[in-house]
Amino acid sequence: MSDESSPHRTAAVIPAAGRGIRLGPGAPKALRTLGGTPMLVHAVRAMAASRAVSLVVVVAPPDDAGAVKLLLDEHSLPTRTDYLVVPGGETRQESVRLGVEALPDDITTVLVHDAARPLVPVDTVDAVVDAVRAGAPAVVPALPLADTVKEVEPGEKDQPEPVVATPERARLRAVQTPQGFDRDTLVRAHLTVPLAGQGATDDAGLVEQLGAPVVVVPGHEEAFKVTRPLDLVLAEAVLARRRANDGF
Repeated sequence: MSDESSPHRTAAVIPAAGRGIRLGPGAPKALRTLGGTPMLVHAVRAMAASRAVSLVVVVAPPDDAGAVKLLLDEHSLPTRTDYLVVPGGETRQESVRLGVEALPDDITTVLVHDAARPLVPVDTVDAVVDAVRAGAPAVVPALPLADTVKEVEPGEKDQPEPVVATPERARLRAVQTPQGFDRDTLVRAHLTVPLAGQGATDDAGLVEQLGAPVVVVPGHEEAFKVTRPLDLVLAEAVLARRRANDGF
């Protein structure tokens, strides 16, 4: 894929302003190392690996934007892809909005990617971009669920919770990132859905609240989110296998 043959330009926004408390005390989750390299750097490289992505915007903790810029400067990134670091907000939604506002006017397709998904394959990134360019206003990579899912009535912590329904598993998907958007649709979603209130757990959810269609493309098992210590162990194993097989 190449932007040279298309009037479209694609940018990726990576919100990395959170602290990731589920990984325990210490550095923010995005700055935890994976194979000796911060997860954020892996995530930036994963976006830049796509020839469609010409710019990566990292949304950093407000007080650490300068340090994050220095961190990225210290690691090799593909020279064909530019990157920019901007300060984030109090919430993920606000941080994504600030990242989108920093994009040049000629960006037409926007990817929003979790810094905690450092190992997403380039084929998944390209599939999302292709679907947006084909006309979908919002695209999410996703996988079928392996486990049966129960809907429960939430109760007190560590107390039994009553089951109220068993959704049909064949209709459910576990959503990953990068999620891709027509820029105008994503901007309208962030302007329409207030920061205060119910909001949404992902950007595709904001678009759904507009009534705009969201489509799914196949995700990848290696695009999992690193949120707990066991996830970090699995990510290290995946990275080690990649390096052994192809020098990744």
